[in-house]
Amino acid sequence: MEAKDAVTALAALAQRNRLEAFRLLVNAGPEGMPAGEVARSLDVPANTLSFHLDRLRQAGLIEVERQSRSQIYSARYDTMQDLIGYLTENCCGNRPELCAPGRSAAVCKPSKAPRKITRK
Repeated sequence: MEAKDAVTALAALAQRNRLEAFRLLVNAGPEGMPAGEVARSLDVPANTLSFHLDRLRQAGLIEVERQSRSQIYSARYDTMQDLIGYLTENCCGNRPELCAPGRSAAVCKPSKAPRKITRK
């Protein structure tokens, strides 16, 4: 991943609604979720969510597929992995075991228990 792509992805994630939407889509898995379900899950108006999802799509973090009359959004795990890899490629002087004991720093593994998305 190039630095400019990392900056674009991080800028897209640096907003609460977009971060929550991305985390929700990561949790949803490769099958993704319809836009309306994302909006209801996050309690965000559809037109507002549409703006945020488009920003995530432009950053390459999510993709959208039309299925009949629905827009299905899903996380792009390849871009997420590239971003994590970019952020950790020189971790602890190229000794990733120091950054994430017991596992490779560049490998994304889901947490043992999914965390509930809460709005404060």
